[in-house]
Amino acid sequence: QVRLVEFGGTLVQAGGSLRLSCATSGLPFSSYVMAWFRQAPGKEREFVAGISQRAEFTDYADFVKGRFTVSRDNARNTVYLQMGSLKSEDTAFYYCAAEQIILPIPHSWVRYDFWGQGTQVTVSS
Repeated sequence: QVRLVEFGGTLVQAGGSLRLSCATSGLPFSSYVMAWFRQAPGKEREFVAGISQRAEFTDYADFVKGRFTVSRDNARNTVYLQMGSLKSEDTAFYYCAAEQIILPIPHSWVRYDFWGQGTQVTVSS
């Protein structure tokens, strides 16, 4: 059984930092592209960041470039999202997703087969 479990969401002040983790089990982690998406109330789920199987490539949405960093530890089957210079508009439910694909890293959520349950990030201004 494939499981993705996100950790780290919380309330943080604007300008602050936060690290999300996504621990996986039940899949050959190093064979999967991993991505982070987010969804705010009343909005579509949107791509935030993605990382290739051996971390040789990363990709970011324009609105997080220079502020967020995605990384992975294949020995721990875990992907991370380091978030910095947080803004109130970063408030959303954050999800990790996995897909066994050939690059490039997809930005469309429909391309991903496995999802975590999400973790809430709230940025207070």
